[in-house]
Amino acid sequence: MFKIKFTLLILFITVITAKAQYKGLGGWNIITVNLPGSLKHHWGGYVELQDRNYGVTTQFYYYEVKAGVSYNFDNNSSMLLGTGRYTTYGYDEFDEGPQVTETRLWEQFNFTQYLSRIKFDHRYRVEQRWLNTGYRNRFRYRLTATVPINYPKMQKGAAFVSGFAEAFLTNKEPHFERSRFAASLGYQFTKAFNFQAGIINQYNYALSSDNNKNYLILTATYNIQRN
Repeated sequence: MFKIKFTLLILFITVITAKAQYKGLGGWNIITVNLPGSLKHHWGGYVELQDRNYGVTTQFYYYEVKAGVSYNFDNNSSMLLGTGRYTTYGYDEFDEGPQVTETRLWEQFNFTQYLSRIKFDHRYRVEQRWLNTGYRNRFRYRLTATVPINYPKMQKGAAFVSGFAEAFLTNKEPHFERSRFAASLGYQFTKAFNFQAGIINQYNYALSSDNNKNYLILTATYNIQRN
């Protein structure tokens, strides 16, 4: 039964990918290294690298490098102070240098809930953004759900489904700036490492225009183990 469900999930993602590719599927890659906090070790942190392409593996146009320090109040709630560098190019004008550069500082609160085997993560973030075009504030909320398939909880050898929805708001018109929706299929190779592949849709809104694009998203996550 598990093999049937797993095959159907792979087929579902393949069908979505094929449809999205017809409309111009992009590539979105994420590598994250976490030092998780806990009741025993309250302090933690993370480092993350991302890049994006207009094609799945071609027409590179964006990358970001970021890191943060976290503090766990308990096993289900934490806060984080992060910073990062964000650079955007014109995909057909790469040699002309970046179009937008940004340095960002943010404050974040995370809260985790469980409903049977489903894990819900709530992320609230306030950002201060210094761009080459000026200063901006932004407010973000993301809800993530993760469900292991072949085990009652996440562990080594677990296949899982994960999805999230995120809204981006600003204190200037238009107050709604962006939304993201994603669905991925993942596998927990070891206690420390997992990998996910799926589809993410990003919708950008502006008073003059808006745009909407699908990406194949690949995410590799390594959690440093602590005694």
